[in-house]
Amino acid sequence: MLKDPVFWTLALFLLPLLIRVPIAVALGLAAVSVVWLWDMGYQMLSYNFYAAIAKTPLLAIPFFIFAGIIMEKVGIAERLVRLIKQLVGDMTGGLAVAAVIVAAFWGAVSGSGPATVAALGLILIPSMAQAGYDKAFAAATVSVSSGLAIIIPPSIAFIVYGDIMQQSVGALFAAGVVPGIVVAGSLAITVYAVSRCKGYRGEPRGDWRTVLTTLREAFWGVLTPVIIMGGIYGGVFTPTEAAAVAVFYGLFVGLVIYRTLTWKMFYAILTETVVSTAVVMFVVACAGLYSWLGATVGLIDAIAGALLSISESPLVIMLMINIILLLAGMLLDANSIMYIFLPILMPIIKALGWDPIWFGVIMTINLAIGQVTPPVAVNLFVGARISNLSMEAIARPAIPLIIAAALALALLCALPEITLWLPRALGMFKAS
Repeated sequence: MLKDPVFWTLALFLLPLLIRVPIAVALGLAAVSVVWLWDMGYQMLSYNFYAAIAKTPLLAIPFFIFAGIIMEKVGIAERLVRLIKQLVGDMTGGLAVAAVIVAAFWGAVSGSGPATVAALGLILIPSMAQAGYDKAFAAATVSVSSGLAIIIPPSIAFIVYGDIMQQSVGALFAAGVVPGIVVAGSLAITVYAVSRCKGYRGEPRGDWRTVLTTLREAFWGVLTPVIIMGGIYGGVFTPTEAAAVAVFYGLFVGLVIYRTLTWKMFYAILTETVVSTAVVMFVVACAGLYSWLGATVGLIDAIAGALLSISESPLVIMLMINIILLLAGMLLDANSIMYIFLPILMPIIKALGWDPIWFGVIMTINLAIGQVTPPVAVNLFVGARISNLSMEAIARPAIPLIIAAALALALLCALPEITLWLPRALGMFKAS
Protein backbone atom coordinates (compact mmCIF):
# COMPACT_ATOMS: atom_id res chain seq x y z
CA MET A 1 0.00 0.00 0.00
CA LEU A 2 2.86 2.39 0.81
CA LYS A 3 4.06 2.05 -2.79
CA ASP A 4 0.62 2.75 -4.25
CA PRO A 5 0.23 6.27 -5.74
CA VAL A 6 -3.54 6.07 -5.11
CA PHE A 7 -2.90 5.77 -1.36
CA TRP A 8 -0.52 8.73 -1.33
CA THR A 9 -2.84 10.83 -3.49
CA LEU A 10 -5.39 10.58 -0.69
CA ALA A 11 -2.97 10.65 2.25
CA LEU A 12 -0.99 13.68 1.13
CA PHE A 13 -4.25 15.58 0.71
CA LEU A 14 -5.94 14.55 3.98
CA LEU A 15 -2.96 14.73 6.34
CA PRO A 16 -2.22 18.45 5.70
CA LEU A 17 -5.91 19.23 6.25
CA LEU A 18 -5.69 17.72 9.75
CA ILE A 19 -3.06 20.31 10.69
CA ARG A 20 -5.12 23.14 9.15
CA VAL A 21 -3.12 23.62 5.97
CA PRO A 22 -5.24 25.69 3.51
CA ILE A 23 -7.26 23.54 1.12
CA ALA A 24 -5.58 24.87 -2.03
CA VAL A 25 -2.09 24.19 -0.63
CA ALA A 26 -3.10 20.66 0.41
CA LEU A 27 -4.46 19.90 -3.06
CA GLY A 28 -1.43 21.32 -4.86
CA LEU A 29 1.05 19.66 -2.48
CA ALA A 30 -0.51 16.23 -2.98
CA ALA A 31 -0.55 16.60 -6.77
CA VAL A 32 3.02 17.87 -7.09
CA SER A 33 4.45 15.31 -4.63
CA VAL A 34 2.86 12.25 -6.24
CA VAL A 35 3.74 13.37 -9.77
CA TRP A 36 7.36 14.01 -8.73
CA LEU A 37 7.85 10.83 -6.68
CA TRP A 38 6.30 8.52 -9.27
CA ASP A 39 7.92 10.31 -12.21
CA MET A 40 4.57 10.94 -13.93
CA GLY A 41 5.79 13.86 -16.02
CA TYR A 42 6.25 16.92 -13.83
CA GLN A 43 6.50 18.97 -17.03
CA MET A 44 2.71 18.63 -17.30
CA LEU A 45 2.12 20.41 -13.98
CA SER A 46 2.54 23.93 -15.29
CA TYR A 47 0.33 23.21 -18.30
CA ASN A 48 -2.46 21.72 -16.16
CA PHE A 49 -2.19 24.55 -13.63
CA TYR A 50 -2.66 27.09 -16.42
CA ALA A 51 -5.31 25.08 -18.29
CA ALA A 52 -7.51 24.83 -15.17
CA ILE A 53 -8.09 28.60 -15.07
CA ALA A 54 -7.49 29.74 -18.68
CA LYS A 55 -11.13 29.26 -19.68
CA THR A 56 -13.52 31.90 -20.95
CA PRO A 57 -16.51 30.84 -18.75
CA LEU A 58 -14.38 31.32 -15.63
CA LEU A 59 -13.97 35.01 -16.49
CA ALA A 60 -17.45 35.42 -15.02
CA ILE A 61 -16.08 34.69 -11.54
CA PRO A 62 -13.93 37.84 -11.08
CA PHE A 63 -16.55 39.98 -12.82
CA PHE A 64 -19.40 38.79 -10.56
CA ILE A 65 -17.17 39.24 -7.49
CA PHE A 66 -16.33 42.75 -8.72
CA ALA A 67 -20.00 43.58 -9.36
CA GLY A 68 -21.13 42.25 -5.98
CA ILE A 69 -18.56 44.33 -4.08
CA ILE A 70 -19.41 47.48 -6.08
CA MET A 71 -23.13 47.12 -5.37
CA GLU A 72 -22.48 46.55 -1.68
CA LYS A 73 -20.18 49.55 -1.30
CA VAL A 74 -22.29 52.07 -3.26
CA GLY A 75 -25.32 51.44 -1.04
CA ILE A 76 -27.59 49.18 -3.09
CA ALA A 77 -27.79 46.55 -0.31
CA GLU A 78 -28.73 49.15 2.31
CA ARG A 79 -31.52 50.59 0.13
CA LEU A 80 -32.91 47.12 -0.62
CA VAL A 81 -33.05 46.32 3.10
CA ARG A 82 -34.92 49.56 3.82
CA LEU A 83 -37.44 48.76 1.07
CA ILE A 84 -38.18 45.25 2.30
CA LYS A 85 -38.50 46.51 5.90
CA GLN A 86 -41.10 49.03 4.74
CA LEU A 87 -43.01 46.38 2.80
CA VAL A 88 -43.25 43.83 5.64
CA GLY A 89 -43.93 46.46 8.32
CA ASP A 90 -44.73 45.22 11.82
CA MET A 91 -46.11 41.82 10.83
CA THR A 92 -45.14 38.86 12.99
CA GLY A 93 -41.62 37.82 12.10
CA GLY A 94 -41.49 40.65 9.55
CA LEU A 95 -37.80 41.39 9.85
CA ALA A 96 -36.87 37.69 9.86
CA VAL A 97 -38.90 37.06 6.71
CA ALA A 98 -37.37 40.23 5.24
CA ALA A 99 -33.89 38.85 5.95
CA VAL A 100 -34.70 35.71 3.94
CA ILE A 101 -36.17 37.70 1.04
CA VAL A 102 -33.28 40.17 0.88
CA ALA A 103 -30.70 37.35 1.10
CA ALA A 104 -32.41 35.54 -1.78
CA PHE A 105 -32.54 38.76 -3.77
CA TRP A 106 -28.94 39.69 -3.01
CA GLY A 107 -27.88 36.22 -4.12
CA ALA A 108 -28.92 37.35 -7.60
CA VAL A 109 -26.25 40.07 -7.33
CA SER A 110 -23.42 38.64 -5.25
CA GLY A 111 -23.15 34.92 -6.04
CA SER A 112 -21.22 34.32 -2.80
CA GLY A 113 -22.57 33.17 0.58
CA PRO A 114 -19.98 34.78 2.88
CA ALA A 115 -20.09 38.03 0.87
CA THR A 116 -23.87 38.15 1.28
CA VAL A 117 -23.58 37.64 5.05
CA ALA A 118 -21.05 40.48 5.22
CA ALA A 119 -23.15 42.83 3.03
CA LEU A 120 -26.49 42.24 4.76
CA GLY A 121 -25.49 41.24 8.28
CA LEU A 122 -24.10 44.67 9.18
CA ILE A 123 -27.52 46.16 8.41
CA LEU A 124 -30.04 43.46 9.29
CA ILE A 125 -28.63 41.96 12.51
CA PRO A 126 -28.56 45.26 14.48
CA SER A 127 -32.03 46.18 13.09
CA MET A 128 -33.51 42.87 14.24
CA ALA A 129 -31.85 43.12 17.66
CA GLN A 130 -33.21 46.66 18.15
CA ALA A 131 -36.71 45.40 17.26
CA GLY A 132 -36.58 42.80 20.06
CA TYR A 133 -35.33 39.74 18.17
CA ASP A 134 -32.82 37.51 19.89
CA LYS A 135 -29.44 38.53 18.46
CA ALA A 136 -28.31 34.91 17.98
CA PHE A 137 -31.51 34.11 16.07
CA ALA A 138 -31.01 37.23 13.94
CA ALA A 139 -27.42 36.24 13.11
CA ALA A 140 -28.46 32.65 12.34
CA THR A 141 -31.29 33.81 10.06
CA VAL A 142 -29.03 36.10 8.03
CA SER A 143 -26.19 33.54 7.87
CA VAL A 144 -28.31 30.57 6.78
CA SER A 145 -30.42 32.61 4.35
CA SER A 146 -27.25 33.96 2.76
CA GLY A 147 -26.40 30.41 1.73
CA LEU A 148 -29.01 31.03 -0.96
CA ALA A 149 -26.39 33.13 -2.72
CA ILE A 150 -24.84 30.06 -4.33
CA ILE A 151 -28.28 28.70 -5.36
CA ILE A 152 -29.99 31.81 -6.73
CA PRO A 153 -28.34 32.71 -10.05
CA PRO A 154 -25.93 34.14 -10.96
CA SER A 155 -23.91 31.67 -8.92
CA ILE A 156 -20.16 31.12 -8.92
CA ALA A 157 -20.79 27.49 -7.97
CA PHE A 158 -22.90 27.00 -11.13
CA ILE A 159 -20.14 28.55 -13.25
CA VAL A 160 -17.58 26.12 -11.81
CA TYR A 161 -19.97 23.15 -12.18
CA GLY A 162 -20.77 24.07 -15.80
CA ASP A 163 -17.07 24.32 -16.61
CA ILE A 164 -16.24 20.92 -15.12
CA MET A 165 -19.27 19.08 -16.48
CA GLN A 166 -19.34 20.92 -19.82
CA GLN A 167 -22.93 22.03 -19.25
CA SER A 168 -24.63 25.28 -20.24
CA VAL A 169 -24.17 27.86 -17.48
CA GLY A 170 -27.27 29.67 -18.71
CA ALA A 171 -29.34 26.49 -18.31
CA LEU A 172 -27.90 25.99 -14.82
CA PHE A 173 -28.81 29.57 -13.91
CA ALA A 174 -32.38 29.00 -15.13
CA ALA A 175 -32.57 25.67 -13.29
CA GLY A 176 -31.53 27.33 -10.04
CA VAL A 177 -34.34 29.89 -9.94
CA VAL A 178 -37.30 27.74 -8.82
CA PRO A 179 -35.27 25.56 -6.39
CA GLY A 180 -33.87 28.78 -4.90
CA ILE A 181 -37.42 30.01 -4.35
CA VAL A 182 -38.41 26.65 -2.82
CA VAL A 183 -35.50 26.77 -0.35
CA ALA A 184 -36.20 30.45 0.42
CA GLY A 185 -39.86 29.64 1.01
CA SER A 186 -39.04 26.83 3.43
CA LEU A 187 -36.70 29.16 5.36
CA ALA A 188 -39.30 31.95 5.41
CA ILE A 189 -41.96 29.59 6.82
CA THR A 190 -39.52 28.41 9.49
CA VAL A 191 -38.44 31.87 10.65
CA TYR A 192 -42.10 32.93 10.71
CA ALA A 193 -43.00 29.94 12.90
CA VAL A 194 -40.12 30.66 15.30
CA SER A 195 -41.03 34.36 15.41
CA ARG A 196 -44.67 33.54 16.13
CA CYS A 197 -43.64 31.32 19.05
CA LYS A 198 -41.23 33.94 20.41
CA GLY A 199 -43.45 36.95 19.73
CA TYR A 200 -40.98 38.65 17.36
CA ARG A 201 -42.41 41.40 15.17
CA GLY A 202 -41.15 43.87 12.58
CA GLU A 203 -40.99 47.65 12.72
CA PRO A 204 -44.04 49.83 11.92
CA ARG A 205 -43.93 51.05 8.32
CA GLY A 206 -44.07 54.71 7.48
CA ASP A 207 -46.85 56.46 5.58
CA TRP A 208 -47.32 55.99 1.85
CA ARG A 209 -44.93 58.83 1.07
CA THR A 210 -42.16 57.07 3.01
CA VAL A 211 -42.85 53.78 1.21
CA LEU A 212 -42.77 55.49 -2.20
CA THR A 213 -39.52 57.30 -1.35
CA THR A 214 -37.92 54.06 -0.22
CA LEU A 215 -39.11 52.32 -3.39
CA ARG A 216 -37.69 55.08 -5.58
CA GLU A 217 -34.29 54.88 -3.83
CA ALA A 218 -34.16 51.09 -4.14
CA PHE A 219 -35.45 50.98 -7.73
CA TRP A 220 -31.99 50.74 -9.32
CA GLY A 221 -31.07 47.88 -7.00
CA VAL A 222 -34.29 46.02 -7.77
CA LEU A 223 -33.51 46.43 -11.46
CA THR A 224 -30.10 44.73 -11.13
CA PRO A 225 -31.15 41.03 -11.34
CA VAL A 226 -33.74 41.93 -13.98
CA ILE A 227 -30.99 43.27 -16.26
CA ILE A 228 -28.54 40.44 -15.53
CA MET A 229 -30.93 37.49 -15.71
CA GLY A 230 -33.23 39.02 -18.32
CA GLY A 231 -30.27 39.57 -20.63
CA ILE A 232 -29.12 35.96 -20.22
CA TYR A 233 -32.54 34.35 -20.64
CA GLY A 234 -33.43 36.72 -23.46
CA GLY A 235 -30.31 35.72 -25.39
CA VAL A 236 -28.90 39.27 -25.31
CA PHE A 237 -25.61 38.17 -23.76
CA THR A 238 -23.90 35.12 -22.31
CA PRO A 239 -23.39 34.58 -18.55
CA THR A 240 -19.77 35.75 -18.89
CA GLU A 241 -20.86 38.89 -20.72
CA ALA A 242 -23.63 39.38 -18.15
CA ALA A 243 -20.99 39.53 -15.42
CA ALA A 244 -19.21 42.36 -17.26
CA VAL A 245 -22.54 44.16 -17.78
CA ALA A 246 -23.20 43.87 -14.03
CA VAL A 247 -19.89 45.59 -13.29
CA PHE A 248 -20.62 48.56 -15.57
CA TYR A 249 -24.19 48.78 -14.28
CA GLY A 250 -22.92 48.93 -10.68
CA LEU A 251 -20.40 51.63 -11.63
CA PHE A 252 -23.16 53.60 -13.38
CA VAL A 253 -25.44 53.46 -10.34
CA GLY A 254 -22.63 54.39 -7.96
CA LEU A 255 -21.30 57.29 -10.06
CA VAL A 256 -24.40 58.73 -11.74
CA ILE A 257 -27.47 57.72 -9.71
CA TYR A 258 -26.39 57.52 -6.05
CA ARG A 259 -23.11 59.45 -6.49
CA THR A 260 -21.55 57.54 -3.60
CA LEU A 261 -18.61 56.04 -5.47
CA THR A 262 -15.30 57.84 -4.84
CA TRP A 263 -11.78 57.14 -6.09
CA LYS A 264 -10.77 55.98 -2.61
CA MET A 265 -13.74 53.60 -2.47
CA PHE A 266 -13.02 52.39 -6.01
CA TYR A 267 -9.45 51.52 -5.07
CA ALA A 268 -10.69 49.60 -2.01
CA ILE A 269 -13.20 47.75 -4.23
CA LEU A 270 -10.46 46.79 -6.70
CA THR A 271 -8.22 45.56 -3.88
CA GLU A 272 -10.96 43.40 -2.34
CA THR A 273 -11.87 42.03 -5.77
CA VAL A 274 -8.28 41.05 -6.58
CA VAL A 275 -7.81 39.30 -3.22
CA SER A 276 -11.13 37.41 -3.43
CA THR A 277 -10.54 36.41 -7.06
CA ALA A 278 -6.98 35.25 -6.35
CA VAL A 279 -8.21 32.98 -3.55
CA VAL A 280 -10.92 31.41 -5.72
CA MET A 281 -8.73 30.94 -8.80
CA PHE A 282 -5.81 29.50 -6.80
CA VAL A 283 -8.20 26.91 -5.37
CA VAL A 284 -9.54 26.20 -8.88
CA ALA A 285 -6.03 25.76 -10.32
CA CYS A 286 -4.80 23.46 -7.53
CA ALA A 287 -8.05 21.47 -7.52
CA GLY A 288 -7.69 21.05 -11.29
CA LEU A 289 -4.23 19.56 -10.75
CA TYR A 290 -5.59 17.18 -8.14
CA SER A 291 -8.48 16.08 -10.37
CA TRP A 292 -6.06 15.35 -13.23
CA LEU A 293 -3.87 13.31 -10.88
CA GLY A 294 -6.87 11.39 -9.50
CA ALA A 295 -7.90 10.40 -13.01
CA THR A 296 -4.33 9.46 -13.97
CA VAL A 297 -3.63 7.14 -11.00
CA GLY A 298 -7.09 5.52 -11.12
CA LEU A 299 -8.42 6.98 -7.87
CA ILE A 300 -11.56 8.36 -9.49
CA ASP A 301 -12.56 5.10 -11.20
CA ALA A 302 -11.89 3.13 -8.00
CA ILE A 303 -14.13 5.32 -5.82
CA ALA A 304 -16.89 5.53 -8.44
CA GLY A 305 -16.85 1.75 -8.86
CA ALA A 306 -17.00 1.24 -5.10
CA LEU A 307 -20.05 3.49 -4.77
CA LEU A 308 -21.88 1.78 -7.63
CA SER A 309 -21.11 -1.64 -6.17
CA ILE A 310 -22.79 -0.85 -2.83
CA SER A 311 -26.32 -0.78 -4.22
CA GLU A 312 -28.20 -0.87 -7.51
CA SER A 313 -30.91 1.46 -6.18
CA PRO A 314 -30.62 5.06 -7.47
CA LEU A 315 -32.41 6.20 -4.29
CA VAL A 316 -29.81 4.61 -2.02
CA ILE A 317 -26.92 5.97 -4.09
CA MET A 318 -28.47 9.47 -4.14
CA LEU A 319 -28.85 9.35 -0.35
CA MET A 320 -25.21 8.28 0.02
CA ILE A 321 -24.00 11.02 -2.32
CA ASN A 322 -26.00 13.64 -0.45
CA ILE A 323 -24.54 12.52 2.87
CA ILE A 324 -20.99 12.54 1.48
CA LEU A 325 -21.45 16.00 -0.05
CA LEU A 326 -23.00 17.35 3.15
CA LEU A 327 -20.07 16.06 5.22
CA ALA A 328 -17.62 17.49 2.69
CA GLY A 329 -19.46 20.82 2.76
CA MET A 330 -18.95 20.99 6.52
CA LEU A 331 -15.18 21.00 5.99
CA LEU A 332 -14.35 22.34 2.51
CA ASP A 333 -15.45 25.21 0.28
CA ALA A 334 -17.91 24.57 -2.54
CA ASN A 335 -15.47 25.14 -5.42
CA SER A 336 -12.92 22.66 -4.05
CA ILE A 337 -15.64 20.06 -3.53
CA MET A 338 -16.78 20.49 -7.13
CA TYR A 339 -13.30 19.78 -8.50
CA ILE A 340 -12.60 16.90 -6.11
CA PHE A 341 -15.92 15.03 -6.30
CA LEU A 342 -17.37 15.75 -9.73
CA PRO A 343 -14.79 13.64 -11.63
CA ILE A 344 -15.75 10.79 -9.29
CA LEU A 345 -19.48 11.39 -9.71
CA MET A 346 -19.46 11.79 -13.52
CA PRO A 347 -19.55 8.04 -14.31
CA ILE A 348 -22.19 7.52 -11.60
CA ILE A 349 -24.43 10.25 -13.04
CA LYS A 350 -24.06 8.72 -16.50
CA ALA A 351 -24.59 5.12 -15.35
CA LEU A 352 -27.80 5.99 -13.50
CA GLY A 353 -29.14 8.24 -16.25
CA TRP A 354 -29.44 11.31 -14.03
CA ASP A 355 -29.79 14.66 -15.73
CA PRO A 356 -26.56 16.66 -15.15
CA ILE A 357 -28.41 20.01 -14.95
CA TRP A 358 -30.71 18.70 -12.22
CA PHE A 359 -27.80 17.10 -10.39
CA GLY A 360 -25.84 20.36 -10.52
CA VAL A 361 -28.63 22.17 -8.70
CA ILE A 362 -29.00 19.36 -6.13
CA MET A 363 -25.25 19.35 -5.50
CA THR A 364 -25.13 23.14 -5.12
CA ILE A 365 -28.02 23.19 -2.63
CA ASN A 366 -26.28 20.45 -0.65
CA LEU A 367 -23.07 22.48 -0.56
CA ALA A 368 -25.04 25.60 0.46
CA ILE A 369 -26.36 23.64 3.45
CA GLY A 370 -22.82 22.52 4.23
CA GLN A 371 -21.67 26.14 4.35
CA VAL A 372 -23.91 26.73 7.36
CA THR A 373 -23.35 23.42 9.14
CA PRO A 374 -20.59 23.23 11.82
CA PRO A 375 -17.74 22.58 12.43
CA VAL A 376 -16.44 24.92 9.70
CA ALA A 377 -19.69 26.66 8.60
CA VAL A 378 -18.07 29.59 6.84
CA ASN A 379 -21.36 31.55 6.69
CA LEU A 380 -21.97 31.13 10.43
CA PHE A 381 -18.37 32.15 11.09
CA VAL A 382 -18.87 35.45 9.23
CA GLY A 383 -22.22 35.97 10.98
CA ALA A 384 -20.61 35.34 14.36
CA ARG A 385 -17.89 37.90 13.68
CA ILE A 386 -20.37 40.55 12.55
CA SER A 387 -22.67 40.00 15.56
CA ASN A 388 -19.81 39.62 18.08
CA LEU A 389 -21.23 36.28 19.19
CA SER A 390 -19.61 32.86 19.38
CA MET A 391 -20.15 30.21 16.72
CA GLU A 392 -21.85 28.04 19.37
CA ALA A 393 -24.32 30.82 20.20
CA ILE A 394 -25.69 31.10 16.66
CA ALA A 395 -25.37 27.40 15.76
CA ARG A 396 -28.34 26.40 17.97
CA PRO A 397 -30.96 28.74 16.43
CA ALA A 398 -29.59 27.77 13.01
CA ILE A 399 -30.62 24.11 13.45
CA PRO A 400 -34.35 24.56 12.51
CA LEU A 401 -33.31 26.51 9.42
CA ILE A 402 -30.82 23.83 8.36
CA ILE A 403 -33.53 21.18 8.78
CA ALA A 404 -35.93 23.27 6.66
CA ALA A 405 -33.33 23.58 3.89
CA ALA A 406 -32.66 19.82 4.05
CA LEU A 407 -36.39 19.09 3.66
CA ALA A 408 -36.49 21.37 0.61
CA LEU A 409 -33.50 19.48 -0.79
CA ALA A 410 -35.31 16.16 -0.29
CA LEU A 411 -38.34 17.50 -2.19
CA LEU A 412 -36.16 18.63 -5.10
CA CYS A 413 -34.39 15.26 -5.18
CA ALA A 414 -37.74 13.46 -5.35
CA LEU A 415 -39.24 15.74 -8.02
CA PRO A 416 -36.63 16.67 -10.67
CA GLU A 417 -39.28 18.42 -12.78
CA ILE A 418 -39.36 21.29 -10.26
CA THR A 419 -35.76 22.03 -11.22
CA LEU A 420 -35.98 21.36 -14.96
CA TRP A 421 -39.27 23.11 -15.68
CA LEU A 422 -37.95 26.66 -16.19
CA PRO A 423 -34.92 25.91 -18.41
CA ARG A 424 -37.14 23.65 -20.49
CA ALA A 425 -39.83 26.36 -20.75
CA LEU A 426 -37.19 28.89 -21.87
CA GLY A 427 -35.91 26.50 -24.53
CA MET A 428 -32.48 26.32 -22.89
CA PHE A 429 -32.64 22.62 -22.16
CA LYS A 430 -34.29 19.54 -23.62
CA ALA A 431 -34.73 16.27 -21.80
CA SER A 432 -32.65 13.46 -23.17
